[in-house]
Amino acid sequence: MNHPQTPLLWQGEQYPSTDPAGIYQALADLERPCFVVRTPQGIGAAAGGRAVPSGGRESGLPLLAAAAPLPPQRLGSAAFLAAHGVRQPYLAGAMAGGIASADLVIALARQGFLGSFGAAGLLPKSIAKALARFAAEIPGLPYAVNLIHSPSEERLEREAVELFLRHGVRCVEASAFMALSPHIVRYRLAGLRPGPDGRPVAEHRVIAKISRTETAERFMRPAPAATVSALLEQGLITPLQADLAKYVPMADDITVEADSGGHTDRRPLPALLPSILRLRDAVQREHRYPAPVRVGAGGGLGTPSAVAAAFAMGAAYVVTGSVNQSCVESGASKAARALLAAAGIADCEMAPAADMFELGVELQVLKKGTLFPMRAKKLYELYQAYDGLEALPEAERARLEAQVFRRPLADVWQECVGYFERRDPEQLARAAGNPKRRMALVFRWYLGMSSRWAVTGDPDRTLDYQIWCGPAMGSFNDWVTASYLKAPGNRRVAEVAHHLMRGAAFHTRIAQLRTAGVHVPAAAADYRPVPLESAVTTLEGAR
Repeated sequence: MNHPQTPLLWQGEQYPSTDPAGIYQALADLERPCFVVRTPQGIGAAAGGRAVPSGGRESGLPLLAAAAPLPPQRLGSAAFLAAHGVRQPYLAGAMAGGIASADLVIALARQGFLGSFGAAGLLPKSIAKALARFAAEIPGLPYAVNLIHSPSEERLEREAVELFLRHGVRCVEASAFMALSPHIVRYRLAGLRPGPDGRPVAEHRVIAKISRTETAERFMRPAPAATVSALLEQGLITPLQADLAKYVPMADDITVEADSGGHTDRRPLPALLPSILRLRDAVQREHRYPAPVRVGAGGGLGTPSAVAAAFAMGAAYVVTGSVNQSCVESGASKAARALLAAAGIADCEMAPAADMFELGVELQVLKKGTLFPMRAKKLYELYQAYDGLEALPEAERARLEAQVFRRPLADVWQECVGYFERRDPEQLARAAGNPKRRMALVFRWYLGMSSRWAVTGDPDRTLDYQIWCGPAMGSFNDWVTASYLKAPGNRRVAEVAHHLMRGAAFHTRIAQLRTAGVHVPAAAADYRPVPLESAVTTLEGAR
């Protein structure tokens, strides 16, 4: 940016454009400097050229402001790019149940973006299949895998970590952690080794998604000594790794999660991000890590201007979620993607979460076109009010069996028994002799199946679809309404990432020019996505 005290003139091969379309093209040419000049026809803009002192004999046009080249990879942290081996500081965050699919992760990796596979809620066999695809189809390219905290199903978290270690997964996105479990600590420490200079090298990278300062601090500090000692006694880490644990934080990156889809505290990013950045700086002053923990931002980022704002506040990288679910590579059904593409900013609501139902934890879902939020809330009200299925009033039981479950509750319980015998028998042991626990498992059946119906696109269960969604989906739909991305079939995850990042750089330029006192015409000040020449091949025809 240049706002000189000594008047300057602009010189270039092509005359600056004074019409909004031409000004837009100059601003959108991010790889070259943009000069804003005064012409006899009014304010004009040009990409390229040079500035010379006005006191010389050379001719030119008065220079009002200049913006340096700003390709999107210059946004955020260069350290993030180097650590993860990506081209841009952008992460497509995990969406559970394989909604952040292997196809999605592979498509992003091939275009230089980082994607996180939605392993949460999947059986180890399904996760292993995705990891095998990554090894075969994107060898050497970066990817992450979600590790979700499962307080009610501890076995699943343990087995996921064991699977990641066997397959050599180098990066996990840790989510829903309220405290550090021994499993996430084991994953982190099992990748420690001394480097050539003796300093610890963490080969297992952790990106921790948080929305509370106390949780962020746990990931910013080294692993708890008691947990390290327990892992050492169990032979799950080596003595050397236990010693090195004192010198590394639990996470390389902390994602500040604001008002997002799924698990969220719905906290505003402008309030939360600065607090976490200050906390990071305080912890860094204390521990003096060679590489400070990077802090990124996610939640509510559905437009280029929102992404630009996150970078302007100091985010090292950005994370998107809801918008990727509407892309053709996601694991969501075509029917669910159509509902997402029609969502507005206010079409979201909080509802009970299946994985933390008994704790009363909620997550944010789409309410337009589905009755799931209302029905899920009713189930939690009944869970709080009664001690078991047998205690339900007959009228309530009949309504549940007819409208929500569409089968006798006794049949649902038998299905739960068969499911947990295969997946986690401990759940059945805890429910033995505990009617309220059995009721929770039956109600969780509906919560779990509702997300499954949205993935498979069951036409008989459309009103029960559980679709994780935040307000970013509505703002994205508003932004693309006049572009080729309006149609769900045109939404490809790498193209969405490309346009969000280039648009963020574009809007950063607009902000720089405004700071210099230049008013850019409204018709030239909004980034518009156009189809890419090297578009990623669609998967729509295969669905």
